[in-house]
Amino acid sequence: MPAKLSVNLNAIAMLRNRRDLPWPDVARFGRIALEAGASGLTVHPRPDQRHIRFSDLPVLRALIDDSFPQAEFNIEGYPSEDFLLLCEATEPEQVTLVPDDPSQATSDHGWDFTGHQSFLTEVVGRLKSKGMRVSLFADGDGDVDATRKARATGADRIELYTGPYGGCYDDPEKAAREIDLLGRTADAALAVGLAVNAGHDLTVANLPALMQRIPALAEVSIGHGLTADALEFGFAETVRRFRRACGQLA
Repeated sequence: MPAKLSVNLNAIAMLRNRRDLPWPDVARFGRIALEAGASGLTVHPRPDQRHIRFSDLPVLRALIDDSFPQAEFNIEGYPSEDFLLLCEATEPEQVTLVPDDPSQATSDHGWDFTGHQSFLTEVVGRLKSKGMRVSLFADGDGDVDATRKARATGADRIELYTGPYGGCYDDPEKAAREIDLLGRTADAALAVGLAVNAGHDLTVANLPALMQRIPALAEVSIGHGLTADALEFGFAETVRRFRRACGQLA
């Protein structure tokens, strides 16, 4: 099965927040994405609300529930108590836990599954008891032991951090090495019963090779590259372009 596409709306929200105005409307672009066939929406409500605001969450939840009940809502973030309460109030289908410091510009590394084993186990259990699927952000470095420890937390999935791969857009040899590491990590995760997502700096150009190496990839979450392409191709057509890159459309 082709990977599902979850459209990350953070960049849209960041553009909105440059002015004290209600546009671009995050929910409107969420609707456009879902009408164009996206399988879900992703947001990362950071503590400083520099892009997605806490007030966006119930609006996007209602959009999916009322108009696109087959779609999924994915909320990602560091599992502080405030974040967990947001998730429990919003009830996303999936929560993606990332080890971010609040001051980070963006997620740029996976969890240390050894150092955070007990912490993650407790958080994963809490979220799953509320019926949410849990995915853990993971480095795609081929570490087989790390995938075992990720599985031991009770998580359902890992999300491969594909930033290093995305950064190889002008270096095919390095990109091939990064794909090999990502593939080995995915193989190890699948072998222990974890499903595999991926996200960060994925593009129409680099998605097909990743899909070829990891045909069992469950979902990709894409925001920055998709939003950038939308300036040229329009938002709906860009969603369709990324769906084609995922193998969903001919």
